[in-house]
Amino acid sequence: MTVVLVTGGNGYFGRVLVQLLVDRRQHVRVLDLDPNGTQPEGVERIVADIRDAAAVREAVDGVDAVYHNVAQVPLAKDPALLRSVNVTGTDVLLAACRDAGVAKVVHTSSSAVFGVPESNPVMSDTVPQPQEPYGAAKLAAEWACLRAAALGLDVTIVRPRTILGHGRLGIFGILFDWIADGADPFVVGDGSNRYQFVHADDLASLCLAAAGRPGPAIFNAGTDRFGTMRDAVEGVCAHADTGSRVRSLPAVPAAIAMQVTARLGLTPFAPYHWMMYSRSMWFDIGHAHEQLGWSPRWSNDEMFVQSYDRFLGDRDRASTDERQGTVSPHRRTPGSPMLSVLKWLATSHRGK
Repeated sequence: MTVVLVTGGNGYFGRVLVQLLVDRRQHVRVLDLDPNGTQPEGVERIVADIRDAAAVREAVDGVDAVYHNVAQVPLAKDPALLRSVNVTGTDVLLAACRDAGVAKVVHTSSSAVFGVPESNPVMSDTVPQPQEPYGAAKLAAEWACLRAAALGLDVTIVRPRTILGHGRLGIFGILFDWIADGADPFVVGDGSNRYQFVHADDLASLCLAAAGRPGPAIFNAGTDRFGTMRDAVEGVCAHADTGSRVRSLPAVPAAIAMQVTARLGLTPFAPYHWMMYSRSMWFDIGHAHEQLGWSPRWSNDEMFVQSYDRFLGDRDRASTDERQGTVSPHRRTPGSPMLSVLKWLATSHRGK
């Protein structure tokens, strides 16, 4: 039986990946700093920091493949922590994998390494140009992977577009909450920017396919059926049927407001949000299809509808779990008194 390690296996995407690996009858070991969260029966659990070299070396012992998903998210307020986890932690893991003779490492990166792309589609060989701290840290982690590959470790990098499905919330929780209560959501600009997402199931299947391909490589992950940002949000409004209508905010003033209020701690936005919400970005995924035989199952509209329905079903339980601190940042709707006031204003106008 194949033995695999999933770092960050208690996180949002980590759990999706663990379940798929278990379904494929692989023996799964999880390394995660968070002791909370249930796992399928038979999954080994190691509670440790990815920067703890001794613990990581023990975790990779006897492992055939490693799926590396540990990362500080873009909302992290401590730049030093962001870099030490995302970069130093990756270096520690790769060194342990070389020492243990691990046959394959699949590193989950981010589309944030490209910042605002100069042109679309973004190809697998497009030169990354991150424009904020999270993207820079994820690119530095990619460089660590490339260095390890040059030393003989088989490392494949997978870059996902924005992930949805399986209870993914974060700022999407704000969008779903507004729509569920009949508030009018906003797009920045006219919403005509084309924006591609990827379902967690599709990303997990690509990671498994990448693990089965020998030799270092880089693959982009995204859906092949997507439209504009306005299309995506209007689709959720139509599905919800709560009376919400998409409204537009001027792009430049909105981006400035997001940046200022985030720095004051009034809203839960990160630099990537105000940089990209009104911009177009999509990946070419032809190379993944050609080299791995992989094709995405989910379209933008399908994954948004599924995510919204899951949000409604989990709404009360998620509120309790958030208060107890037992959910990952990607499964949690960030709170903001300012956005609560804006939501009230976006709802109350209907009575006038």
